[in-house]
Amino acid sequence: MRIGELARRAETTPRLLRYYEQQGLITPHREANGYREYDEYLVDRVLQIRGLLDAGLPTRIIKQILPCLDTPRTIHFADATPDMLDTLESETDRMTRRIQCLTRNRDAIREYLDVVRGLSDQPTDRPTEPLTSRPEVAA
Repeated sequence: MRIGELARRAETTPRLLRYYEQQGLITPHREANGYREYDEYLVDRVLQIRGLLDAGLPTRIIKQILPCLDTPRTIHFADATPDMLDTLESETDRMTRRIQCLTRNRDAIREYLDVVRGLSDQPTDRPTEPLTSRPEVAA
């Protein structure tokens, strides 16, 4: 398939696919006319890459673990080095902290929405006041 088709199916952009290629994360075949030709398995591979990037892994680590991905969404480490294991443990801890932070932020936004929606559900005879209040200034 061509780059546009892969981009559409992997819900990304051709530019990002070219970046993945430059980083050594995917490798298309080149046709005689120089066009990139992408294998079917790369659709899932790109989704895996995007998921790992979204989780916060840098491309240098993704490049190291990609050869260990033998089936879609499965990671195997038969010969992992101590450095690789330390790096992955560190990344896992960082992801956990990020998840906790995102959870706190999500909960705060939900609480804010509940308050705002609660205010809009209450009948009022006067204009709605802003949620943040400023101290009254005596004149």
